[in-house]
Amino acid sequence: MPLNLKHLLLFVLLFVSACAPRASVAVAPVVAGPVAAAAGFARFHLGGLEVTVLRDGGFVTPNDGGDFGSQVGPAAVGRLLRAAGAPSDRISLSVDALLVRMPGHLVLLDTGLGPADHGVLPWSLALAGVTPDQITDVLITHDHTDHVGGLVTADGKPAFPSAVIHISAREWPGMQKDVSTKAIAAAVATQVKPFDPGQPLLPGVTAIPLYGHTTGHVGYEIAAAGQTLEDIGDTAHSSIVNLAEPAWRGGMDEDPAAGAATRTHELARLAAAHELIFSPHFPWPGVGRLEAKGDGYMWKPGPSG
Repeated sequence: MPLNLKHLLLFVLLFVSACAPRASVAVAPVVAGPVAAAAGFARFHLGGLEVTVLRDGGFVTPNDGGDFGSQVGPAAVGRLLRAAGAPSDRISLSVDALLVRMPGHLVLLDTGLGPADHGVLPWSLALAGVTPDQITDVLITHDHTDHVGGLVTADGKPAFPSAVIHISAREWPGMQKDVSTKAIAAAVATQVKPFDPGQPLLPGVTAIPLYGHTTGHVGYEIAAAGQTLEDIGDTAHSSIVNLAEPAWRGGMDEDPAAGAATRTHELARLAAAHELIFSPHFPWPGVGRLEAKGDGYMWKPGPSG
């Protein structure tokens, strides 16, 4: 059938479009830093305790051989990310906190990014029916700003005025000196009670030394009615990279060798014990268990199982 004028013009346009040089599409580089998240909470029970995960924000870092897999390179890290169905150019992390209600105490474990980095912990607490003045104890895993930023309000005042703030005695001096945290430390200094890990801080709550990520980094084991949960802090950041290859080093840890050694030992222990874990940087809500997979582990989310 002969082409009419309309068909001929369409053919010409398609031919020209196919032959035209393609403009390259610029891909913006991944910039490390905090990202916003919607407030929220997730609640479950551990023995007779009420446990609530509180949403605070997120964090993204590029896969550039710095923060993850520094001795193996971005290509090896990218293969792990792709195999898990994640983008290979970045590692995305949650930033969350844990709230435990026990007789006589309402305990907050870490405080998130804080107002300077758009943390939404105060709004998550409100959704969970808690006001900041009700918090009796704040347990700090370490002094990085995505864990202590929420200790102060936007105007630099203590965010939890009625709370005792528990922080490792090895960590507290550094928090007072570091340029990124010394103002926070000064604002809450009268509330701080340094401790040495190994002894119960509160009924059923024991600090565990997990050094390497920072000088005084600790986790917290919470026990109730024969059930246990460990807040591992920053022993592991990525539920993909750090679990598949616990021994890989990276700049997330202040002492990469010690951080990798602690991670390798502690993850093996937790997997063998089938212990419930809270990780503030694993995918929301960050509660689950480890299951052995090859030389590493896979994440099994959920408070039961």
